[in-house]
Amino acid sequence: MSKKTDFYTPYKGPAGGWGALQSTTKHWLKSENAVRNIHTLLKTNQPHGFDCPGCAWGEKHDPAKIRFCENGAKAVNWEATSRKVDAAFMAEHSVTWLNSQSDYFLEYQGRLTEPMRYNRETDHYEAISWEQAYKQIGDTLKKQANPDTVAFYTSGRASNEAAFLYQLFARAYGTNNFPDCSNMCHEASGYALTSSIGIGKGTVEIDDFEHADAVFVFGQNPGTNHPRMLETLKEVVQRGAQLLSFNTLHERGLERFQNPQNPIEMLTNGSKPTNTGYFCPKIGGDMAVVRGMVKVLIDLEVAAQQKGEAVFDHDFIKEHTQGLDAYLEQVKQTPWQDIVDQSGLSKEDITHAANVYAKAESVILTWAMGITQHHHSVATIHEMVNLMALRGNLGKPGAGVCPVRGHSNVQGDRTMGINERPSQAFLDALEKRFNFTPPQEHGLAVVDTIRAMRDGKVGVFIALGGNFAAATPDTQATEHALKQCELTVQISTKLNRSHLITGTEAIILPCLGRTDIDHQAKGQQKVTVEDSFSMIHASGGVLEPLSKEQKSEPAIVAGIAAATLGNFPIDWHEVVSDYDLIREHIAAVVPGFHDFNQRILQDGGFYLGNSARERNWKTPAGKAICHTHTLPASILPKRAQDLLTDKTMIMQTLRSHDQYNTTIYGMNDRYRGIKGERKVVFINPADIQRLGFEEGQSVTLRSLWDDGVVRKVSGFKLVPYSIPAGNIAAYYPETNPLVPLDSHGEFSNTPTSKSIAIELEAYEENSNGISVAAI
Repeated sequence: MSKKTDFYTPYKGPAGGWGALQSTTKHWLKSENAVRNIHTLLKTNQPHGFDCPGCAWGEKHDPAKIRFCENGAKAVNWEATSRKVDAAFMAEHSVTWLNSQSDYFLEYQGRLTEPMRYNRETDHYEAISWEQAYKQIGDTLKKQANPDTVAFYTSGRASNEAAFLYQLFARAYGTNNFPDCSNMCHEASGYALTSSIGIGKGTVEIDDFEHADAVFVFGQNPGTNHPRMLETLKEVVQRGAQLLSFNTLHERGLERFQNPQNPIEMLTNGSKPTNTGYFCPKIGGDMAVVRGMVKVLIDLEVAAQQKGEAVFDHDFIKEHTQGLDAYLEQVKQTPWQDIVDQSGLSKEDITHAANVYAKAESVILTWAMGITQHHHSVATIHEMVNLMALRGNLGKPGAGVCPVRGHSNVQGDRTMGINERPSQAFLDALEKRFNFTPPQEHGLAVVDTIRAMRDGKVGVFIALGGNFAAATPDTQATEHALKQCELTVQISTKLNRSHLITGTEAIILPCLGRTDIDHQAKGQQKVTVEDSFSMIHASGGVLEPLSKEQKSEPAIVAGIAAATLGNFPIDWHEVVSDYDLIREHIAAVVPGFHDFNQRILQDGGFYLGNSARERNWKTPAGKAICHTHTLPASILPKRAQDLLTDKTMIMQTLRSHDQYNTTIYGMNDRYRGIKGERKVVFINPADIQRLGFEEGQSVTLRSLWDDGVVRKVSGFKLVPYSIPAGNIAAYYPETNPLVPLDSHGEFSNTPTSKSIAIELEAYEENSNGISVAAI
């Protein structure tokens, strides 16, 4: 192997297995709390433990099993560290110096343990009391001429209780400005599903996977992003059902899995397949794949009718759908060549997938962010719902649609009202419960919030968790926007990039994590979360906090609210003395939460319910709506199309295996064979040759957009990989600077982080260490 590619060795093993155990052990030891964290890990996702701070995959009702995966163990050990970031640490390191460090370095420094305020004159954070922090934030909010000059950001790791208080505070203050992480990931799922089936959530329960005849997995890499899903996929294949995966890259978790909890597999070094068919469509080609499948199904239906049979579920179509005839006519008019060209798959591959679908009585279709971060994501999900409607695979056992969320409570936050476009029913319920009229005008989501900060229309930014500066698109534009603010407030567990991109004033408020015991005036508290299957369950920490200065998210929200609004519309301090009081308010406002405090006492929590699962379509027509879209001529927005050349590549951003969202646990990506490096580009070997490059060569990536702004990142090494020609992939947040702020999904406004037009340029570093790009 050449020196240029000594960071890359193709991975030969299965997902999971001994590699997962070794990685778990390494991160367990790195926490510097090894003995204590054995107990902590065993409490992960258990009925009387805490909810994993990682992904939102659900749990089967088997309390005897260990319920954490490799990446869950990383998340737990990363949070349950003994290292501290306090005022003494900040006194040693300027904000400017810290901002020059890597994202991995920043979070590795440990837990935030006391409130701090940025001193612009010294360029350091300094200790501040909670009373001073609350007063400064409250005074700043009270002097705003218009509540809409404030944005309230939410991370998907916030609990239901914290999210409900947060939205209540912001609406009592007078705004619906709720940018949140959903705007950057599954907004397309929520919009498309709501407009199709009347509810923005998946319709399946985890037990449905045990009864499905076929499962179709689109645009997701569970081996890294939600590893507990791998056991579910393996079991589907093992019992003889069909499981077809559609993903642009070959990912090991979608190929084979070795269960670390299976002694026989571990001792024999055996593994089980996680698919019965694997297809690699081009980036953004999934809509074309589904359209081709429907085109085949139309032909199968015609042939079946000639025999007096049927492929379509005509009873379901007649009783439960609207608009299917117009959609099918659009499919008939779509040329096969367009489908093949855009999908990157052959007609034979698509026909095989359609035949699998046609022969299965019960089908689950599941997807993640490989589907949701394109310009045409909503149209793609509409297409998927139409496919499922053809054979009645909505609202029956073993069947349904299943968007797999990322953050462990991103779905719950939306349920609690973290929504810049709330329903009138929700606002009316708030008014009835709290005796005030909430703001009626729609607020700002993420992209519009960045624009508003940039343009001076939003001057205060409060973040309940997350890492806004690193997670958002167009990094340079986002950082510029944040710096225009009068005040930025970060409620956080660990140091991250967002603490270093400050407004004129900046405050850090250290909060408890999922692993921490939450002591309040009336005793130890639990919070609740909602997983991807609409299960609501309790979560209680097991570790004493590192510092008495760390407060829970509900307590911090209540403190800011009291400093701003006094006791309006509730006694904020009283409700956080006992979270049962918060849950009583939730039960009175949010449908499905009756007897909330009693129902969370049962092991595994309770099912929130799903109207579409019951074939109760909460759409204007009272039926499932089959939307019709033309197959787009290009997956790119118009503003990039006119700039394309024969050297243009389409890039998608993705996570490494040592990463969860913007949190970097390490510098390796085991399943893709990367060691000690993050600035890499996965590229088809034929494209390396076609463009005149060499394996391991360093390049500059420059994105194409028509606004005249130069967006580029440099020093990325080319890695030959199994990916369709013309497509490349690279890690975020390193490549977020390439995603134009104005490149977002139609209807959803989600950044198009999975389909960016890129050109590659050779990159060299001169003898002075200054980089130069050679075209």
